[in-house]
Amino acid sequence: MIQYLRYMNAKRLWNEFRCRFSYLLSLFGIERYRHMPTFLSLEPANWCMLRCPQCPVGMRGNTADADRQTMSVDLARCVIDQAAPFAHTIIFHFQGEPLLNKQLPEMIAYAHSRRLFTMLSTNAQTLTPELAKALLDAGLDRIIISVDGLTQETYAHYRVGGNLQKALSGMRAMADLKQGTLMGLPWDFHAPEIVLQCLYLKSNEHQWKLLREQYRSLGADRLEMKTAQFYDFENGHPDMPSRTRYARYKKGADGLFHLKHPLRNRCYRLWSGCVVTTDGTVLPCCFDKDHAYPLGKLMDQSLDTIMHSEAASNFRRAVLRERKHIGICRNCIG
Repeated sequence: MIQYLRYMNAKRLWNEFRCRFSYLLSLFGIERYRHMPTFLSLEPANWCMLRCPQCPVGMRGNTADADRQTMSVDLARCVIDQAAPFAHTIIFHFQGEPLLNKQLPEMIAYAHSRRLFTMLSTNAQTLTPELAKALLDAGLDRIIISVDGLTQETYAHYRVGGNLQKALSGMRAMADLKQGTLMGLPWDFHAPEIVLQCLYLKSNEHQWKLLREQYRSLGADRLEMKTAQFYDFENGHPDMPSRTRYARYKKGADGLFHLKHPLRNRCYRLWSGCVVTTDGTVLPCCFDKDHAYPLGKLMDQSLDTIMHSEAASNFRRAVLRERKHIGICRNCIG
């Protein structure tokens, strides 16, 4: 919270208030969107070196060179410039592995110079000490590193093709930089919070207790355990944890699995943020992984115009009317 407050100003606070007020109206079925996003997710790269079985990028297998895209610095600057007066956060992650974009530190540095809270999520397979230093120097505020197991076997069960030691080494390099033990760097108030993120899976549930005991010794400041999403969940999945308390789904009287929590006709993330892909397409949220509901393109329109367009309004109205009929919402717990 202290970190976020450092980036707030009167205009951003006012935008945050308008966002929350508009969302409050949406609870009564009123679609009123007069503010701007309070956060944006940017997609630095649309491919990844891993083949995670429940990730659209991983499920597609090897991405052909012709289909691989990285966001340009010019596009990132354009988005950041339009977002900076109103938003407080830029998330450098959507699909793919963000560290595959060699210009990512430059993008983060620019967002930091515009007084925006910056964060990214990574598998850390390419997080070398040199890259860790570049990210720290850029002013990164939070880095989330996915570690879904404490042995190579449990880790690679989901992070197919990944190397656990590379992920842990990358996290340790970042932690050492924070503590000033690597390269003689002094401690920096802007050094990023390091979050170790682990999915609740059957393959790693025997390591959850150990993970809670050891995450700090691995270099993380905080542990974040997340329920796993499965695309074909109705008939169950072998990777669903045996303890339903830690699962996203539960078995119903009909013998099929359903989301544990009801899917209400509301969505705060839809009111508070949006996603910008490598080519400048604006999407309503991070669950639109196949670009099924594009709202516009930043090469053709401004962010303000897109967020207040008829396409955006129609999508928000559809969520308030019958959210369960929207494909990207059926597997969401937000």
